[in-house]
Amino acid sequence: MLDGERYTKRCQRWNTAGHAHELTFNCYGSRPFLSRQRTCEYLVDSINAARQKYDFDLWAYVFMPNHVHLILCPRQEIYSVSAILLAIKQPVSRRAIEYLKNNNPAGLRLLATGQEARPYRFWQKGGGYDRNITTVKTLLEAMRYIHNNPVRKELAQAADEWRYSSAADWSEARIGPLTIDHDSFPVS
Repeated sequence: MLDGERYTKRCQRWNTAGHAHELTFNCYGSRPFLSRQRTCEYLVDSINAARQKYDFDLWAYVFMPNHVHLILCPRQEIYSVSAILLAIKQPVSRRAIEYLKNNNPAGLRLLATGQEARPYRFWQKGGGYDRNITTVKTLLEAMRYIHNNPVRKELAQAADEWRYSSAADWSEARIGPLTIDHDSFPVS
């Protein structure tokens, strides 16, 4: 690296037809921006819009106060997980920043980056975590892990109690805010 260059970690993506993806991305500075129902609903709207635009199945999700886990499977042979993530994350950032500008300008300080080019950030910079899932066993393990995240963090006593999670959909306890694509799931 030359003097003055900054190292930016790149997330390697494998856009392989037929693979599901376990995605994790964090709020800026690991702050609990998703502890408000308003921002969670922004994320629900954004995921629904991205599903329409990029044609993917959603098999599991959980929104934690400071990060998100998704398991999705693109239906198209050619796709871009990076484009899907941008379509999910960018509208949430824009809506949250706009809301704060109009309703709580002092709250913008939590999103402040100190950079002139990009003064505010809702999501942590970078691609987050992306793992291709190629076996049913790995898929089920990943789902158990993300569904139990609120229990591990002591935010809920049972996975299906957490509002912004697909755990309740899978246990048939209730229907969550996002529709799960049960019909395309590889295990019946």
